[in-house]
Order: sequence, then C-alpha cells, then structure tokens
Amino acid sequence: MGVKSTYRDRDDTDVAVLDALVDNRDDGLTIFELRASVDASIDEIETSLATLKSDDLIRVTDTDSETRLYPRDRVIPDDETDQPSLTDVVREKLPF
Repeated sequence: MGVKSTYRDRDDTDVAVLDALVDNRDDGLTIFELRASVDASIDEIETSLATLKSDDLIRVTDTDSETRLYPRDRVIPDDETDQPSLTDVVREKLPF
C-alpha cells in the first residue's frame, strides 16, 4: 500500500522506512525486520528513524524485551484512492 502521498516528498530512505512500516502496520517491525525490508545502510536507516521519530511520524513500543516500530495513523492512507500518483511512481523509478 505505501505511505500517504503527502509524505512521499521526503528523503528516499524516509519514504522506504515509512512504506515498510505502513505495509506492516498491524504487527509493526523490529529494527532487524526493517533493515531487511529497506535497501539502505544501517546508518541511513538510523538517521531516518531519528528524523521520523522527531517529526512524530512513527511510534516505538517496548514490550517483552522487544522494540517494535509502527507508523502513526496520519501517514497511513485512508483508502485505495490515496495511492501514489503516476508521477510518484516514475519519480521513484528514475534517478533524479
């Protein structure tokens, strides 16, 4: 599904992290699961998580000695009409 189109103008790693979290919004992701889902270095992911956390776009929970990451509700598309536009898809595919 991916993140709301409103948030797709962020850094590529931010968008990839948000997309992965939105796709797994019910169960959330651990850091290791997120690392496996996002094609970026651990340093880029760490920077992205810090930015997304400070912008209050993700939430972090600690339960049973496990840290899980979730997207905030406002970044989750309301329905199928909030899919990325053709321009968004082309922008992701082409190196600008």
